[in-house]
Amino acid sequence: MNSLTIPCWIAALTLLSATFGFGESASVATIDSSDLVEYESQPAPVKELIDKALALTKKKLSYTYGSNSPANRGMDCSGTVQHTLSLMAEGKVPRSSYGMYHWVKDSGNLVETPGVTETTDSVFADLKPGDLLFWVGTDVTKGRVPPISHVMVYLGTLKKDGKGVVFGASSGRRYRGKRIHGVSVFDWKVPSKSSKAKFVGYGPVPGLIKEGEVAAAPAETAPEKKKGLKSALEFLFKNPDNSVQ
Repeated sequence: MNSLTIPCWIAALTLLSATFGFGESASVATIDSSDLVEYESQPAPVKELIDKALALTKKKLSYTYGSNSPANRGMDCSGTVQHTLSLMAEGKVPRSSYGMYHWVKDSGNLVETPGVTETTDSVFADLKPGDLLFWVGTDVTKGRVPPISHVMVYLGTLKKDGKGVVFGASSGRRYRGKRIHGVSVFDWKVPSKSSKAKFVGYGPVPGLIKEGEVAAAPAETAPEKKKGLKSALEFLFKNPDNSVQ
């Protein structure tokens, strides 16, 4: 009986496909900005970042190693973040997760999270929508100190279940139980103590929020507006000699 011999190039292509997700159809999840608790209170640049990120999750883009363009029908993790930030005209955005880590660190705004294993840890007290998130140990890296291997963007809290949501690209991470392969929203989770992967830090995109720019004030409700008008009219009628200044 003749044995079946597989050409080397086919074997190599199969291995690459399994490793980097080539050929696998996109399986993604998406939400709307209105689904996020914190969205309306964010500064305009953060709202824009969230809007552009969520727009990409609706394009059904696959996970494609080495790509940073939707024209390739898929992108990798750092390529997704770089492309999204480039749409914001944020100057020269680093291409790799390692470069982005040092970009944030050099800005002086990196919050390091040594040993963290829960998203409820107090170290996340300053975490805000739009912040970049960094991991080590999710993939093999060489010559990186620290060995940063993954980056995503924190979006905020989902109104529906009160849990965190992040944006990026991955092959294998999950969103509310669904396995994702592509550019998508994901559960906000950090690795457990026993995992080889570790979450190592977060921080705002350098230059995204300009000095003096603040979050939007909560909108005044209609009953509050009416109450304010009523009080003003009562004051004027009771004090006819007072002028408005």
